[in-house]
Amino acid sequence: MAGLGDLESRVMAALWDSDVPQTVRAVQSTLRVERDLAYTTVMTVLDNLHTKGWVVRERDGRAWSYRPARAREEAGAQMLRDLLASLGDPRGVLMSFARDMNTEESEFLRQALDQSRPGDEPRKPGRS
Repeated sequence: MAGLGDLESRVMAALWDSDVPQTVRAVQSTLRVERDLAYTTVMTVLDNLHTKGWVVRERDGRAWSYRPARAREEAGAQMLRDLLASLGDPRGVLMSFARDMNTEESEFLRQALDQSRPGDEPRKPGRS
């Protein structure tokens, strides 16, 4: 999954913030609060996002309706995985990140890791 540019990120945010698929016109209207964009600009960005796999589209009359291909959190996690894979030493990066975490972040991560995944054996206290 390729990363996103600034305008692509704002278009994705507009889609993630909506509970229903959005037409180009609806996304353009949402983004107009920040910046006046041409219809064709928004259409091109949505088409590019579709090509990159970030959005899925379906016919809505004569127009297309777009929705995110995955939840915001899933997309963010995939972007982190892609970034780590590109760095050459993902373990070193993760260790550096973990050392810089504050207490609240560290505790949250510890609790998340302690939750068992489907098919995993429950973790015993004191075991890594």
